[in-house]
Amino acid sequence: MNFVDFIQKGGIAIWPLLFLSILSIGTIFERLWFWSTILRSEGKTADQILEAARRDWDEATHLARQVANQPMGRFLYTPLRLANKEPEIFRLALEASADEELNVMRRGHKVLEAVIAISPLLGLLGTVLGLIRSLSSIRLGDIGASSMASVPLGISEALISTAAGLIIAIASLAFYRLFQGLLFNQARIFRRTGNELELTYRQFWLQTQQKAAISSPSYDAPKNLPGY
Repeated sequence: MNFVDFIQKGGIAIWPLLFLSILSIGTIFERLWFWSTILRSEGKTADQILEAARRDWDEATHLARQVANQPMGRFLYTPLRLANKEPEIFRLALEASADEELNVMRRGHKVLEAVIAISPLLGLLGTVLGLIRSLSSIRLGDIGASSMASVPLGISEALISTAAGLIIAIASLAFYRLFQGLLFNQARIFRRTGNELELTYRQFWLQTQQKAAISSPSYDAPKNLPGY
């Protein structure tokens, strides 16, 4: 059976199933390209920015701005570009940036969820309609006659839509689970990278506050001994 015969024998339900298959394939290829670009560069980007942050925060901010077209760059650049960088504000900016980037990475998941839910139902509907059409042509007087030989053929053709719906749903579900796993892994990477950057910044903030306190005119030098 070639593709044209498959479409012709699939019944009316095969057309929405064909549309869902095209929609699913397009979404899958777009997500595969998206994740392939991320996995190739995000580890190197995070390491460069974290290493720069340990030396110079201005350099880290500059590096993050240069790679702001990448999710990891945008995630780290959001807190680094703040004017008032108190530790709590820095942490909140990291959390908000991570949530925003993860929501963007979920793009396409709703499409796959819809395809997974609708495809089997459309396939079942096509089968039911095919059976109704096949059995409605049978009259009581035809039972046992040679005209009954066409009924199994009609039933087999009606089952084509069910098979197509299940194939589309299973393939979409497999890639959906793959993308879910990549998303969970990305959330873990964001959490680890954000914690390292926050810890580095808190140490930097503490050192800055100590230097400011020492250089303040109201700062009193500690007395070592009673004979000071």
